[in-house]
Amino acid sequence: MSEPVGEIEQRLMEMGLKLPPPPKPIGNYLPGVQVGNILFVSGTLGTVRDENDNDIMPIKGKLGGDLTIEQGYQSARYMALNHLALMKKVIGNLDRIERIIKMVGYVNSAPGFTEAHLVLNGASDLYVDLFGEERGRHARAALFQNELGLDAPVEAELNVLLKD
Repeated sequence: MSEPVGEIEQRLMEMGLKLPPPPKPIGNYLPGVQVGNILFVSGTLGTVRDENDNDIMPIKGKLGGDLTIEQGYQSARYMALNHLALMKKVIGNLDRIERIIKMVGYVNSAPGFTEAHLVLNGASDLYVDLFGEERGRHARAALFQNELGLDAPVEAELNVLLKD
């Protein structure tokens, strides 16, 4: 028997997107920790689940080197879907999200690449489209990295306000 679909998951489906299974941890950490009404969501990557139930990275490499801004944007969308899956795993129902507070994003950047903000818009745009301007628009830091684990284009952590 499947779980009932809430308003946020219904909206996701209307957007033509599907909530993936939460990515499997690649280290000794929790998917998220709730402290009071704040949920601190662990950093995650733009992975997808393959037919063998493995998390795979469909887009790999450095922005401004191997990858275009558009490819990085898509990887950030995959990452945002993974954040949503992690949040559901921790809080049970995405309708409990009052607003996205802050995203700290890291972009795997080749020397001279200066457009991390455009790459991370892949996640930010998804949150605004899904939750609306008031709940989805958030504070953000876009940081440049010379390497990310597994040759991921992007990684981000998220802070979320939950409803009482």
